[in-house]
Amino acid sequence: MRRSMQPAVVDTESYTVSRTLRIEASCERVWAALTRDDLISQWFGTSASLPDLTPGGLGTFGFEGYGEFPVRVEEVDEPVAFAFTWGTRDEPIRADNSTLVRFSLVADGAATVLSVVESGFGLLSRDPLEAMQSNRQGWTDELDELVAYLEGSA
Repeated sequence: MRRSMQPAVVDTESYTVSRTLRIEASCERVWAALTRDDLISQWFGTSASLPDLTPGGLGTFGFEGYGEFPVRVEEVDEPVAFAFTWGTRDEPIRADNSTLVRFSLVADGAATVLSVVESGFGLLSRDPLEAMQSNRQGWTDELDELVAYLEGSA
């Protein structure tokens, strides 16, 4: 029987969406799934391109039916933290159309405790509450897919 996992949560005071979960996989495997193009697309959208995995590096994440979204790498501290800013489809990244996603990884025996915090919703030109609710559901679904992929039940 599959364990119950808590969904992502919205904090309307700090304008963030966050989720923490335990994955039965090493930090190295989780890190690879978060940063390698070929592995990102196994759980997050349908395509990923991060050719320059250094701060300032540009790429895209693609989602079927939604197109490709621009990505800028912000932090790379293997295998502890990875952060990127992503923006609106077909537009350059700006403060009013992008949010910052930061993953933190902590070893827990042979497993990994993964936390994700997405911030910057208060700066968006669109309704921040609507955006947070949409991304809350997105992080719940996508991180469930990451767990299934890494734990072998995808």
